[in-house]
Amino acid sequence: MTSHFSGILAACVTPFTADGREIDIAGISAQVDHIISGGVNGLVPGGSTGEFPALSAAERKASNRAYVDAAGGRVPVVAGTGALSTAETIELSQDAEAAGADALMIVPPYYDTPSFDEIIAHYAAVSDVVDLPIMFYNIPGATGLELTPEEFGRLGRETGVTSYKDTGGDFSVFTQVHFNHADDIQALNGWDTLTFSALALGAEAGVWGAASIIPRLCADLYQALAVDSDLQRARKLWAKINPICVFLESHNYACAIKTGLELVGVPAGPTRAPIRALAVEHRDELRGLLEAAGVSTGP
Repeated sequence: MTSHFSGILAACVTPFTADGREIDIAGISAQVDHIISGGVNGLVPGGSTGEFPALSAAERKASNRAYVDAAGGRVPVVAGTGALSTAETIELSQDAEAAGADALMIVPPYYDTPSFDEIIAHYAAVSDVVDLPIMFYNIPGATGLELTPEEFGRLGRETGVTSYKDTGGDFSVFTQVHFNHADDIQALNGWDTLTFSALALGAEAGVWGAASIIPRLCADLYQALAVDSDLQRARKLWAKINPICVFLESHNYACAIKTGLELVGVPAGPTRAPIRALAVEHRDELRGLLEAAGVSTGP
């Protein structure tokens, strides 16, 4: 069980068969081997990068289980189990726990935005029945929920939430949580283009979709900046990585990640409709960015 994270954790895709109808279990093994061999420190399936809203509950369980099995204990697996209701969140969370997940990432209900007291009750209800640490998935653009630094601290004190992935992009709030509420909750960056800033700040971990495509570059950045304090080397790496991150954030994220995976030789199938494949010119742009970063691409 992992309640405190270090290093880079890859936000993982859900590979599909060519027609998009079924999860490609063998494809999950390929993703895991690619990511771990690149030096990345953990796996986070079942989030936005994994297209979780496009999956049935059964598919979400199967994908989380397949990632746990493929990881084989080599790195922690943080299974995405957030849902619109507390009951379904508990169901998915209990299944992930039974499968051997190390922690859970739970997005708050994202249609009717709950009050903060309801959020506290929601996460407490999950932690009452699941003996795993919970990572709060902070993505206000999807949930409409904006927490203050003080509320993040309270979330950590009063529930089973031990960390949060910040995909909000408010670096001022992130900084306040990191410095003022670290005893209550660990702040993990989840906004690609703020990765350098977060690691330079002193964040000990981040959840990063680009790490699924370019795991070695991402791991090298973490080593240079967070471990070796080699700012010069870190800046050189970031100059290669940042344009890729800007591209990923400029398109449908899961689709852009899957395009990148195909380009580097670890295809994961299509995104599910209504999301369409990237236009040829955008695919070619991403290829150029990868090659400029020293990453080999295929046809």
